[in-house]
Amino acid sequence: MIRLGTARDALRNLEIWRRAVAATHDFLSPGDLARIDALVADWLPGAEPWVYVDQTDGPLGFTALTGAHVDALFVDPARHGAGVGRALMAHARRLHGRLTVDVNEQNSRAVGFYERLGFERTGRSPTDGQGMPYPLLHMTWPA
Repeated sequence: MIRLGTARDALRNLEIWRRAVAATHDFLSPGDLARIDALVADWLPGAEPWVYVDQTDGPLGFTALTGAHVDALFVDPARHGAGVGRALMAHARRLHGRLTVDVNEQNSRAVGFYERLGFERTGRSPTDGQGMPYPLLHMTWPA
């Protein structure tokens, strides 16, 4: 089931983010990871994510959107490959049709995931949104 997240989900979502990043973002330096972690820990409590939950209403993954732009998609690594991310993106697509996302180029698993869904590469930036040296691929899932 997918529902709008609440403040009570924030700690579990942060745990999901940390576990997913540990599993997929080995390209981040320890110092940059600590800086990003602090930013995410500040941002998540005020975000309004869509949360994929289990039978006990416990979050297994979440996505955060700004309009039709995917700001975040993170799934507990124990659930990678189980359809959680695909279900969250299908939900976002039902809400907005055409979607965009910026994904770390070094995160080949994420790039492949988005391409399998139908996202197309539309551009590249040599740095991430904070100006750090982690290139981003700009992708669009046409309506």
